[in-house]
Amino acid sequence: MAARDEDAPDKSRLVLGKIVGLYGVEGWVKLESYSDPRAQIFKYSPWFVGCADAMVEYANVKGRTQGKGIVARLPGVDSRDAAVALIGAEIRIARSALPKSKRGEYYWVDLEGLDVFNLEGVAFGKVSHLFSTGANDVLVVRKGERERLVPFVTGDFVKEVDIDGGRIVVDWDKDF
Repeated sequence: MAARDEDAPDKSRLVLGKIVGLYGVEGWVKLESYSDPRAQIFKYSPWFVGCADAMVEYANVKGRTQGKGIVARLPGVDSRDAAVALIGAEIRIARSALPKSKRGEYYWVDLEGLDVFNLEGVAFGKVSHLFSTGANDVLVVRKGERERLVPFVTGDFVKEVDIDGGRIVVDWDKDF
């Protein structure tokens, strides 16, 4: 799952999607979901909806796939006029709501901020974020103005992930 923790120093709530539009006249909204599969977002409760400094809690949100997208109805949001105010709002969930990751699997948010070193011990910087290319995920590692893109392929390029130790060891040339 690709939960994202955008610009939030407090990792206790993770951004799992956002409200991107309206659907119908009864308060339904269109969603962009960062979960995989995208309808997985409906398995989490409660949702915290809004911006980082003004969140409203919604429990038992109802939703479904609709065409190529997904739509939801938040409790108490019963009209199009009420729903329009939610467009652009983030959907966050408590970090504790995510299932414990299996051995060798990681949530992206758990990798963000880890120090990255190559096999020779050269410090590359910290993981800024990750993105998916379809073929594999990619670590974006930043140190000052320098940015490195390292394929997150365990065994081939990622040799060690130590969440508790705060580090990742990669097989990557220092000049790349």
